[in-house]
Amino acid sequence: MRVDGCTALVTGGSSGIGLAAAELLAARGARVALLARDPERLAVAVNAVRSHATDASQQVLAISCDVSDRGQVVAAVREAEATLGPIDLLLNCAGYCTPGRFLELSEDEVERQIRVNLLGTINPTRAVVLGMVKRGRGHIANVASMGGYLGVYGYSGYSPAKFGVMGFSEVLRSEMCPHGVGVSVMCPPNVETPGYAREMTLEPEETAKINGSVKAASPQAMARVLLRAIERDRYYVLPGLVNKLAFRLKGLVPEVFFYLFDRDVAAVRRDTAGSNHVS
Repeated sequence: MRVDGCTALVTGGSSGIGLAAAELLAARGARVALLARDPERLAVAVNAVRSHATDASQQVLAISCDVSDRGQVVAAVREAEATLGPIDLLLNCAGYCTPGRFLELSEDEVERQIRVNLLGTINPTRAVVLGMVKRGRGHIANVASMGGYLGVYGYSGYSPAKFGVMGFSEVLRSEMCPHGVGVSVMCPPNVETPGYAREMTLEPEETAKINGSVKAASPQAMARVLLRAIERDRYYVLPGLVNKLAFRLKGLVPEVFFYLFDRDVAAVRRDTAGSNHVS
């Protein structure tokens, strides 16, 4: 679908890929509703998106909403459609990661990551998809992660949720195809966002070692890739050559990744043991 002049709903719209995509959409004449939890960050984001609008009458709406709460999402979508009109494009960009070893991460934190990352994708989709089906058009784009096809040390809450986003997207693609509704799923690498900056302060050494080989991307670059894929009606969106190769290789020979990850973990353990050795 063409995004010019569309009505878009963007979750996680106050920062990162969501905000960058909203700015690009506004520059293409789209009416945009931003969903995020923090009202103050939303207010800043709305001003940033409006600054990219092509027309003074172009509407940009901010709605404070926890996407893991189905009732809040339904109310937010109703408000957005009452103000902007039917949703043509849904970008599910909301998500977060608190890394930690499974034996050390609390049950509440694991569950919270699954609720926000997985249910936070399903809830907005459920709220808009029936209208898209009735109109016979629309597009839903879900942001997963490289951690959605690679189970990385320290992501015991995040990877299961993002694997779930991948599975949900695949089912949704099959079910929506006969109705003329497009579906995309993007697996970005690490992205330079406030959330990733926080994540790096929490990740175990083993996770940092594995992540050290993957360069963080800019949210603007990821947003451009995502919108281009939507306009080309592409399902898998795998930014970067390394990402594409890793996705294909994981499907063919997953043992390669097990070996590489185990090697990195073992190296960290050796270094830690050496630094703790007292002669």
